[in-house]
Amino acid sequence: MIWKTMPEPAIVNQINDNTMVSHLGIEVTEIGNDYIKAKMPVDHRTKQPMGLLHGGASAVLSESMGSVASWMVSGDTNKAIVGLEINANHLKSAHDGYVHSITRPVRLGNTIHVWNTEIRNDQDELVCVSRLTVMVRDLMK
Repeated sequence: MIWKTMPEPAIVNQINDNTMVSHLGIEVTEIGNDYIKAKMPVDHRTKQPMGLLHGGASAVLSESMGSVASWMVSGDTNKAIVGLEINANHLKSAHDGYVHSITRPVRLGNTIHVWNTEIRNDQDELVCVSRLTVMVRDLMK
């Protein structure tokens, strides 16, 4: 197991209350030994004007889950998790239902973590693949 802190999904969802994560309806659904699963609705909060899932919403899902994962790997309340770079390849559109993500580590260093997130629709078709790089640094007080 890679986690130093492993809360139940309900605790992570509670921590995300009143943030962009909760505003978009993102929910952590499962935490495994080396992955996090989440879901996000494809609705008025996450669609672009053409009625399709907004690519930015996919990026928010990826960055949010990678950041949560780095927080769980760090396990240190004196550390801050900050995004350095994110990319997202949008491979298929989604226009209703939910998208489901799974986030796994690519590299876990002392100060740099890289996460890969696959986002799939309700039919298990790959909608987006994203890579996030974060820095683990001392919390600024």
